[in-house]
Amino acid sequence: MAEIIGTDGTWTFDGEVLRIVPGNGRGVHRLRRLLGELAVPLEAVAGIAVESGAKGGVVRVRLRQGADPLLQAAAGALNESSDPYRLNVEGRRSQVAEYLVDEVRNSLLIEEVGTGPVDRYLLPGPDVPVRASGGDGSAAFDGESVRLEWNWMAETAKRTAGPQQLPLREMESVELHPAIGLDNGHLRFRMNGVAEQPEPVLDPRCMMLWGFKKEAAAAIALAAAVVARLPHPNAVDDTPPDAADGVPALPEPQAAPADDHDALLRRLRELGDLRKEGILTEEEFAAAKQAVLRRM
Repeated sequence: MAEIIGTDGTWTFDGEVLRIVPGNGRGVHRLRRLLGELAVPLEAVAGIAVESGAKGGVVRVRLRQGADPLLQAAAGALNESSDPYRLNVEGRRSQVAEYLVDEVRNSLLIEEVGTGPVDRYLLPGPDVPVRASGGDGSAAFDGESVRLEWNWMAETAKRTAGPQQLPLREMESVELHPAIGLDNGHLRFRMNGVAEQPEPVLDPRCMMLWGFKKEAAAAIALAAAVVARLPHPNAVDDTPPDAADGVPALPEPQAAPADDHDALLRRLRELGDLRKEGILTEEEFAAAKQAVLRRM
């Protein structure tokens, strides 16, 4: 078991799961506290690194594309203070941080975890119910539907439309745009069959965000909770076309087993990519490469 205690939380790794527990200090971002403990399975990790500084360091874990509904929903809205996959560590704990990073890297090599995108979420997303407030109303998600209610600052179009109950089964996607500078952001729920989208300030399926930290944190958490329960954008529909129409499908020929030599070549290319990205050191790359070559 490897463990590192940072200024904004604690990370532990048991060989299979990287457990991220946020701190409870006043300096810990509200989004991290809303998300609570995160259990990141090894198969969701694309890489991990520690960056040393004058007064301390930072441990960063990079997840595979599509593995986490939070990152899918946030779409770049996380900053250094709100990103739960970034841990600040004091200088005296730098060796402990390097040990945890080495343990994760070694497990990634041993288990031959890929770095490419995935077609299903490997993390469950935030717990429900979850609620968020915006500039012109509030949103609540109970796991089955989103309810939007408007306050006195909402435009007439929204107040005329009244409260909205948006079933998850009729939802297509979630659109989150954080407020940047003087530009307002918004949280919009796109529904199936609704092609025309009014301006966010007039759309009764869209809540405005005015840039307050508390407001943004809750909106990101709510968006992630909804995204986690929608179909994955990379999901593959493996239902045979004939079977979908109620006609029994003919059995497809079995694919030939993958050639071991080709699989090992792909592994070598993956290791090369990890070295280029700085995830593997030259020594780690050389050792892993030799292990693959011996199998060839």
